[in-house]
Amino acid sequence: MSSSPNPLDMTRRQVFGSIAEIYDTARPGYPDILVSTVLDYADLGDRPALEAGAGTGKATVPFAAALNSPLTCVEPDARMAEVLRRNTAAHPHVRIEVSNFEDWQPGGTRFGLLFAATSWHWIDPARRWDLAHDLLAPGGTVALFWNPLGIRDPDLHAALTEVDRRYGLTHTPHAVLASSFGETPGHWPDMLGHWPAVDCAKDARFTDLRSLRFREDSHFATDHYLDYLSSISLYVALPAERRAQALADTAAVLDAHGGRIDVTHLHDLFLARRT
Repeated sequence: MSSSPNPLDMTRRQVFGSIAEIYDTARPGYPDILVSTVLDYADLGDRPALEAGAGTGKATVPFAAALNSPLTCVEPDARMAEVLRRNTAAHPHVRIEVSNFEDWQPGGTRFGLLFAATSWHWIDPARRWDLAHDLLAPGGTVALFWNPLGIRDPDLHAALTEVDRRYGLTHTPHAVLASSFGETPGHWPDMLGHWPAVDCAKDARFTDLRSLRFREDSHFATDHYLDYLSSISLYVALPAERRAQALADTAAVLDAHGGRIDVTHLHDLFLARRT
């Protein structure tokens, strides 16, 4: 869902439905190696899988294509879920439930895998590990992952930072230089102090904790990057006129730097197993 794992904000986590189509076309996905790493670790067999905060299916689709077992997707916004249904129509083993994850009832089903793609930070921190424990079968896997980006050009980063300053924007996708990422999974500014291993390491109900990182370089053309920003809750929450001006100023900076933004995408993955 959002790219920024800030403390729980119920209002911001419910804005995505208004831009569901832009979200679906503009948001980056997740690499095959991440999906295969999760499934190798989970060793599901025929046990069912569960996704929390599925959105429009950026992670759902590659997982559904690789899974032979049933996959239940819980998504709180009906408009996002409608796009999700369209994107998973070719996978009859996918079931979609429209509900807040905290309120959803699984009946008697327990899952071999619970995964959350850039959505775990939206789930109530006071309840999410209890929910994970209760939803997983013994030995079941929790897999949590995010895909932040960093700008590779320091001059472009400085120019975009000035635009953000004018509009009071913080934690934008371009707020971080790729050179500042370091090598440790979970080590990027928005996640510092929030990486799930910090909490999970204190919880004896989970074991075999692993943190992994996959890295890839890519770029956005100006129009694609503006669509991406338009799918971020920080921008959606701006008044329409102010949002339009912030995006226009961002476009002017990108066009002055060749009409593109070169980025490094991280795909940081946390894995643990219910004892």
